[in-house]
Amino acid sequence: MAVELATEFLPYVDEQFKAESKRELITNHDFEFTGAHTVKVYKVSTSTMNDYDRDGTGSNASRYGQVQGLDATTETFVLKKDRSFTFAIDKLDTDESKMALQAGSALARQLREVVIPEIDTYVYNNVVSGAGHTETGSLTEANVYDAILQATKTLDTAEIPETNRVLLVTPDTYMIMKKNSLIVMATEVGQDMRKLGVIGMLDGATIIKVPQNRLPEKVNFVLVHPSATVAPVKLTDYTVHQNPPGISGDLIEGRVTYDAFVLENKTKGIYVHKSK
Repeated sequence: MAVELATEFLPYVDEQFKAESKRELITNHDFEFTGAHTVKVYKVSTSTMNDYDRDGTGSNASRYGQVQGLDATTETFVLKKDRSFTFAIDKLDTDESKMALQAGSALARQLREVVIPEIDTYVYNNVVSGAGHTETGSLTEANVYDAILQATKTLDTAEIPETNRVLLVTPDTYMIMKKNSLIVMATEVGQDMRKLGVIGMLDGATIIKVPQNRLPEKVNFVLVHPSATVAPVKLTDYTVHQNPPGISGDLIEGRVTYDAFVLENKTKGIYVHKSK
C-alpha cells in the first residue's frame, strides 16, 4: 500500500543578504536639481597678495598693487542615469504561493537587491575615478597604518577640513587593520551612526565598511570628505498597479534618476589606495 506523504510549503522566502547603502556618508546633496535637469556651478578665482606701497612711490597706480580681475567659470552637471524596472505578479501566484509573492515585499526586495547596489556601485566608481590622489601598492598588516596616515597627511596638506572625513574600507582591508597592533579604533559609536553603517573612528575619521563588489577593482580604501562629491537622486518613483489592463494581479513599476559628480576644486578631498 502506497502512502503519498503530504508536502507543506511554508509562506517563507529565502531572502538574499544584501548590505544597506552607506553612500550618504561620503557624498552630499548641496545642489538643488528640482525643476531642472542641469545645474551650473561657478568657480571664482582669487587675487594675489602684494606688498603695500605705503609711500606711494611704486610704479602701480594703487598703493595696494596692480588691480586684477577675477575669473568666473562654470562647471556643468547633467543628470545621466535615468533607470527603470517593471514586473508583474499574477493574482493566483500570490494566492497559491501562500502570499510569498506579494507586491509590497517584492518591491522592497527589488530595491534592496538591485536598485541600491546599482546606485552605490555607480557613485563609488565616480568617487574613485575623481580622486585627486591615488596611491598604488600592496597593503599588509605591517604597513596598513602608515598607508592610512599617509592618506590623512595628504588631505591635511591640501587643507581639507579635518571634521567629517570618512574612511571607506573593504572587508579585506578591515581585517588587515584589525591585525595591526598600532591601530586603536574608537568603537564607542552612537546607535544612530551604527544604523548608517559606521563601525568605528580612527584619527578623527569615521570608518565604514563596504562590500568589495560595489567598489572598483583593487581598491583597498578611500579617505574622503563628503563635500567633494554631489550625489543627487532626483526622482524615486515606485508604483503598484492593481489589475491594470491585460493583467490579473499587480504590475509593479519603478523609476530612479540619479548621478554623482566630483567637484573640480574639491578633487583633493578624495584619496584612494589601490593594490597593484
